[in-house]
Amino acid sequence: MWQLTRRIDDRHGQMRGDFTGTAVLTPVGDDLLDYVENGQMRFGDAAPMTATRSYRWQFRQNLVLVRFADGRDFHSFTPAGQVAGTDHPCGEDHYTVVYDFTRWPDWRATWNVTGPRKDYTSVTDYVRAAG
Repeated sequence: MWQLTRRIDDRHGQMRGDFTGTAVLTPVGDDLLDYVENGQMRFGDAAPMTATRSYRWQFRQNLVLVRFADGRDFHSFTPAGQVAGTDHPCGEDHYTVVYDFTRWPDWRATWNVTGPRKDYTSVTDYVRAAG
């Protein structure tokens, strides 16, 4: 399990969001992991909201294929060093990610999202929980 903190700088909405919570990767067979994060999200001065996100990670040689919970493809990445994942188009919006595993088992994911509906940067730090 990882403790995670996420900062979202939303340029489109001109506000900042902060998420704190946990991320758990659970084995589901030989080459699959379920990724589930739970925590509290707050934008600006608004009251915090409970937030949950889940993905399925599949390992193929030196690559991790990330799928949404419903099975649709999201992106892929190589789990080593500091690496860019594959881009993800979502309608007219465009998602890019850089992973940083240089401090493993702590790591970081930085997403930049641009397009007509979205314009933000999301930086998530994962710190391995004791135990």
